[in-house]
Amino acid sequence: MSHTSHTAHASRTSRTSHRTRRPALLAATCVTAVGLGLGLAAAVPVAAAGQSGSGSGAGSGSTGRQYDAKEVRHFLKGFYGNHGPSAWEREHLVTEELKEKAAQTPEYDLLLCAQNTPRAIDIGPVTTAQSAGVGWAPVTTHWGEGQGTQVFTAYVGLDASKPMKLMDISCEAPNG
Repeated sequence: MSHTSHTAHASRTSRTSHRTRRPALLAATCVTAVGLGLGLAAAVPVAAAGQSGSGSGAGSGSTGRQYDAKEVRHFLKGFYGNHGPSAWEREHLVTEELKEKAAQTPEYDLLLCAQNTPRAIDIGPVTTAQSAGVGWAPVTTHWGEGQGTQVFTAYVGLDASKPMKLMDISCEAPNG
């Protein structure tokens, strides 16, 4: 066997053995991710964990890149602004599932967990569960003198192959 053909054969052999290890490595990684994801998903509302193609979460077709906490915070600050989401944001930056859920409470603005427009809105620290494909943050609404504040949690999908969207709201205060 010549040096050139020996080198080519060794290169093919190396690539072949590398390829045969990939499925085992991928399977082990998936099992680990699923195990972690199930544990974390238990802490996330059902609508946030069960994502569909119209939402923005980890699903089939994912590129693997996920939005990070800084990007989620930027999205939520832009989405909520100072007084709540605009009509355009409500139409284009909310998953279909959350729109349907919000439509079931016409007397109550589910995206703000309120009936009125707040005077100011603050976004708290963002938490991301990469294995579950979900990020969330406390949202504090300020209502003016004597009316205090209210805190709720907003959930966002992390799959960066899709536009970021608000995917669920929990009107209960975080940790309580």
